[in-house]
Amino acid sequence: MAVGVNPISDQLSVQVFGGPTALIEYGGLRFLTDPTFDEPGHYPRPGGRPGLTKTAPPSTKRADLGPVDAVLLSHDEHPDNLDHSGRELLADVPLTLTTPSGAGRLGGTAKGLAPWESVDLTRPDGGVVTVTGAPAQHGPEGADKVTGEVVGFVLTAQDLPTVYVSGDNASLDVVRQVAERFGPVDTAVLFAGAPRLKGVFDGALLVLDSALAAEAAKILGARTVVPVHVDSWDHFTESRDDVVAAFTAAGLADRLRLG
Repeated sequence: MAVGVNPISDQLSVQVFGGPTALIEYGGLRFLTDPTFDEPGHYPRPGGRPGLTKTAPPSTKRADLGPVDAVLLSHDEHPDNLDHSGRELLADVPLTLTTPSGAGRLGGTAKGLAPWESVDLTRPDGGVVTVTGAPAQHGPEGADKVTGEVVGFVLTAQDLPTVYVSGDNASLDVVRQVAERFGPVDTAVLFAGAPRLKGVFDGALLVLDSALAAEAAKILGARTVVPVHVDSWDHFTESRDDVVAAFTAAGLADRLRLG
C-alpha cells in the first residue's frame, strides 16, 4: 500500500514506500530508512534458515527517489531491511548509518553507531541535525545471538521536533530507554507488522505488533506516529489495518499518519 507524503511540520515530512522503507525530510536533509526497492520475490537464506518472500513492489522506484543525504539502516543482514536494490543504492549515498558490525561488512560510506553514540550532520541552512543511535532488540531477550546487531535512531535539532526511528525492535523496555533520554518524542516512525518465523524463537515476535506499537506511542508521548514495516512481506502477520484497529482501541487513532 502506498502512503503519501505526511507534512508533519514545515521542516518534517515522512513518505512511506512499503516494507520498512520511508523517506524522512528533516531540517532540509533527506533520510531514507532500510531501503528495499526490489520487485516481489523469494530470498533463500543459508544454513537451512527460513527464507523470506516479498509480496508487493515498492510504491516508488529507486530511480524516482531523488537525492538522499543519509540512509538510516537498522541492520544489513536481512533482505526485508536491505534487499539487492537497497545495497546498490548505498553506493550512491554520501552516508549510511547502521550498526558497528554492519558498517564493517558494508564498508564504503557506512558508519557504525553504537547505542547513544551520535553524529552531527550539517543542514542546508547551516544548522545541525544530530543522529543518535538507539538500542533495538530484534526478537525476545537474547535475540541478538541469532538475529544479529540492530540499531534505531533519534533525530534532533535545536529548533526541530524530535524524531524516533525504532528499527526492528520488539522490546518496550528499549522504548522506555529512548523515552527516558529523549521523551516526549514528537514523531515516532515505528516498525511494526508483528513478523514471526516458523522455528525461530518458537514463533515469538521479531518486531512490535500493533498493540505494542500503540503502547510504545504512549511511552514515548508521541504526538505523531508513522507505522512502517507493516506490509509487503509474507512473514508480517499483521497489517496496516491492524495498526489502525489497535490505535483506535487505545484511543490514539488521531496520532496516526497513514497518508
